[in-house]
Amino acid sequence: MLGDRTAVKPLAVVAIGGNALARPGEPADVATQRRNLKRAAPSLVALTRTHRLVITHGNGPQVGRLAARTPPMETSLDVLDAQSAGEIGYLICEALDGAGAERTATLLTRVEVDLDDAAFTSPTKPIGPLLSSACAAALAASRGWEFVAHGVQMRRVVASPEPRRIIEVDAIRSLVEQGVTVVCAGGGGVPVSSGAGVRRGLDAVIDKDLSSALLAIELAADTFVILTDVDAVRVGFGTPDEQRVLAATPADLRRHVFEPGSMAPKVLAACRFVDATGRVAHIAELVELEAAMTNAAGTRVASDAPWRTEHVPENEQ
Repeated sequence: MLGDRTAVKPLAVVAIGGNALARPGEPADVATQRRNLKRAAPSLVALTRTHRLVITHGNGPQVGRLAARTPPMETSLDVLDAQSAGEIGYLICEALDGAGAERTATLLTRVEVDLDDAAFTSPTKPIGPLLSSACAAALAASRGWEFVAHGVQMRRVVASPEPRRIIEVDAIRSLVEQGVTVVCAGGGGVPVSSGAGVRRGLDAVIDKDLSSALLAIELAADTFVILTDVDAVRVGFGTPDEQRVLAATPADLRRHVFEPGSMAPKVLAACRFVDATGRVAHIAELVELEAAMTNAAGTRVASDAPWRTEHVPENEQ
């Protein structure tokens, strides 16, 4: 635990989605990520004036592109997870420093998973860019990759086991207690097993939102925020009655079905945090952090939050 909670600033864990760093249709290159992070950094730094801050981030678009340009014998996802976490973590710290952050650090983070997790035989985690059917078929034949349809295009899917334990949680906690803004659990963390007392990396990508929720719970965070490329959780998506969810309880959200690999893990992560801690989670757009913290943007998830929605105009659907 973090000791006397009245003597320190509250702790916020903020999870930045990989698609928020490089939106669909944008190249997941360094220039694009720097541009998007430059827009988001001032609100993150402003948050450090009132909160201690831990930042996590996704890597789905980035690790997928990295795998596509890596020789087939060197594409173990645990190593690519570590590479992308280092790159993105560095860019986040760079943006924070440029916005006036005082002390930042990126910590490569391993996350323990179960070897017998069903995800290893049923890949569901989408990574990388959207591809044509012909390109996907060629990669499936040459590399043994699996793909799922995304509209008229295809996207690679990989194993995404449940996070069970954050290996570096004590180191993260120590840095936070020293006033450092920590960037960690990049891409959901590097998946490792601990069978026979020996840790080894696994060919998988852990969902960033679920790892972030586990980290927020283990750190006893006061607030958990998921920043993504959409403005809020939506129900009735793609229908004339599409609604933006402004506030909800975990029970409210569980009555609805959300897109797997997209909004579903974000909703699940927010619900897990609220259920475990009794505190508040937010799901909002990358540039709406400050507004989300005052309940003026995004979706607020809390055990006592009355269900509130607003209609999404057709031109915003």
